[in-house]
Parts: sequence; C-alpha cells; structure tokens
Amino acid sequence: MSKQIIKTDKAPSPIGPYNQAVRANGMVFLSGQVAFVPETGELETSSIQAETHQVMKNLQAVLSEAKLTFGHIVKTTIFLSDMSLFAQVNEVYGTYFTGDYPARETVAVKGLPRGVNVEISMIAVVDL
Repeated sequence: MSKQIIKTDKAPSPIGPYNQAVRANGMVFLSGQVAFVPETGELETSSIQAETHQVMKNLQAVLSEAKLTFGHIVKTTIFLSDMSLFAQVNEVYGTYFTGDYPARETVAVKGLPRGVNVEISMIAVVDL
C-alpha cells in the first residue's frame, strides 16, 4: 500500500503532528478542520453559521488539492461543542452537498481545539 500526503496553503496548516489529508488505497482521509481562515490565521467565530462555512471552505480546499469534490465524500464526522448548535450547523453543512449525502455522525464533545464550536472530518473515495 502506498500513501500520498495531501497539503495546500489554501487551508489551515496543521496545528499538530498530522496532515491535512492522506490518500491511500483509493480513499482520501481528511483531518478534522476548524474555522481558521488560511489567509489570516484567525478563527472565524462571528456566528455558528460563519464558523461552519469556514470549516466547509477549508475542507473544500483540501478536497480541491486532491482533485476531488464533496460528491466524493462517503463519510463525515461532525464534532460540536454543544448539541444545541446541531440545526444551524446541519443547515449550512447541507448546502455543500447535492443529493446522495454521505454517511455521518454528529457528536457533542467536552472541548474542541482553540475553543471552537465545530470541527468536521471526512472520508472520500477517489473513484465514483
């Protein structure tokens, strides 16, 4: 099995010992993204909707570097700071897909990096 590291400066650089994504065996595993704005390094936290859009834009940048789209996503994990945010995050998240939604779980956790409210990771297949 070979693996390829995927990285782009159009998404935030990792804040630990991990990569933005790894391609292996026809799949791409995207690390969790939070709402860092790549151009400034600042967090977008003006609203949960804006935060979620930034997370999705970061994921989209990594997918684009891998020459994939949200149509290639087969599994998503959403981590929330509080389940009361579910409906707002879900509404924004849904706008990035057009039918054939991926499998998904959403969980509330005690804390997320840098005190953010949402983190999303994904798994994609290369060949549809």
